[in-house]
Amino acid sequence: MAGALSMATLPAFAQNDDKPPALEAASGVKPPATPSTQVGKLTLDQQVKWLRAAQRSGALEQLDDAKLVALFKSIDPLALPRYIKEGPNGYASYEFTMSRSERIHGQWPDKPDHMLVRLAHNPLRIYAKWLPDGARAGQEILYDESKRADEMYGHLGGIMNVMPLWTSLNGALARSQSNHDVRDLGTEYIAQQYLSEGKKYIEAGLPRSTQVEVKTIDGVRVVAFTFETPTGQPQFYAKKETLGLDLRHPYFRTVESYDNDGRIFEKIVFETITPKAFDDSTFDPKNKAYKF
Repeated sequence: MAGALSMATLPAFAQNDDKPPALEAASGVKPPATPSTQVGKLTLDQQVKWLRAAQRSGALEQLDDAKLVALFKSIDPLALPRYIKEGPNGYASYEFTMSRSERIHGQWPDKPDHMLVRLAHNPLRIYAKWLPDGARAGQEILYDESKRADEMYGHLGGIMNVMPLWTSLNGALARSQSNHDVRDLGTEYIAQQYLSEGKKYIEAGLPRSTQVEVKTIDGVRVVAFTFETPTGQPQFYAKKETLGLDLRHPYFRTVESYDNDGRIFEKIVFETITPKAFDDSTFDPKNKAYKF
């Protein structure tokens, strides 16, 4: 995954009317000088650097809804993919809480999963727990690619809440609960899927129509980009998809995906995302804080 863009000095443009006076002192990163209303006139490289500076300084988050919509409608269609690709799309290790609903075997759940996840890279290691106020409360899983790359350990429901076991990442048991495997948890997967879908549009020579709006989804304020494909599934992951961009980081916080019949089949909201360092006990089934 590519590293973040160098925060080189931007060209000296007009004073930024959108810049709150306390931002620079609060974040330690200087807000861009160019006002948001003029970003569409910059080169592609300058637009990506502007987004990075506005994100890191907090200036992007301070824009009102109308200015955010106007900004993202004005920039080059390649600016957002570049911004996401150059990341970082997540952290070396972090903890997050998420709400997740999926249509499994045609059925939409009455209640979303509410999950606490701890994730570390190199090697990929994951601990996930289903929280009491969501579906499948009390379930836990562990994954460590350095030990068993194609299996996870956990109690997934029923009698297995009492008897933990190893099971295939893509076996019938896992697929009865999700269309994804455990390695798809995290903000990185959403970013990579967005970039992969973008390549499909280019390869097929199809336009990528975009609707831009600002939404607050489960308490998370995002710039929401809705993409609708001309052909839908199976060529694309979804017929229509709405991705919610975080205003302080270059990754997506929310996802809503719709099938060819217009039915939602997936909704994900990352509620909290916190960089954290973990020791080996975090991914050890013998950890006394866990119930394996």
